[in-house]
Amino acid sequence: MNPHQLRSSLVGPIAFPVTPFRADLSLDVPGLTKNVKMLLEHPPAAIVAAGGTGELYSLTPAEHREVVAAVVAECGGRVPVIAGVGFNAAIGADLARDAARLGASGILAFPPYYPQPDDDGLVEYYRAIGAATPLGLLIYSRDWFHPGAALVQRLTAIPTLVAWKDGQGDIRRLQILMSRVGDRLCWIGGAGDDMVPAYYAAGIRAFTSSVSNVSPRVARALHEGAARGDSSIAPLMEELIVPLYAMRGRRRGYEVTLMKDLMNLLGLAGGVVRPPLPRISPEDLKELEATVPRWKAVDAGAVV
Repeated sequence: MNPHQLRSSLVGPIAFPVTPFRADLSLDVPGLTKNVKMLLEHPPAAIVAAGGTGELYSLTPAEHREVVAAVVAECGGRVPVIAGVGFNAAIGADLARDAARLGASGILAFPPYYPQPDDDGLVEYYRAIGAATPLGLLIYSRDWFHPGAALVQRLTAIPTLVAWKDGQGDIRRLQILMSRVGDRLCWIGGAGDDMVPAYYAAGIRAFTSSVSNVSPRVARALHEGAARGDSSIAPLMEELIVPLYAMRGRRRGYEVTLMKDLMNLLGLAGGVVRPPLPRISPEDLKELEATVPRWKAVDAGAVV
């Protein structure tokens, strides 16, 4: 898949599957395969292997290859697989080359290890990763990496760059970037499923979905309802999505922990998180468990 084809496919929910780990923190590839099989029952626009929800930074290079290979094999070309990469320029480029060799369709570049670097250094970092393969490149703006319009415009000189994933949810700043760069990039809402109405009101038509881990049908319903611009998804947002994201915000790392525990409660392969992400508290687990019947009911009928 060339960069233009990848960009054209990025409409609707983009799944960010977890990377399941067993109790001893070893990689659970059969569990990952099981989860991807479930995702493909209601195919997303793309699947990100070893993304943020997939605990990229906890993986060794060998484990990263296993994760990408497993997702590519299970997808079998049905949907594009985008591999998360990062750390530093050299490792990021190596991971990108490995992913391309394994059959990935694109690369999602995370910010580098060094916080608040000079703009010239950031350009070189992303340029090195982009040059490593002919695959389409997506840049993930998250954590401390919150660039202004001038830097984003400089980054568009990378020929394989096709998309920008916003991970901060700052709609005002995102609109400034979109106004400056225009349709040179595909804009992806990446701060959470709870932000879908706001992203779509700004003209975006793709979002990365953690909720797809537990219900790809619900993720698809969010896209369709928000794209119509009606109020059909308001009950779903009020009853499930916003409360879930409120829980995720209670502790750092809960954005992954809670998704894994909810998956476990629903019979999927969530597994455990690796340090430094925290385990869920007994009180929060009990509260999360109380939402399971509603998740099952909504997923079974895609009730919105």
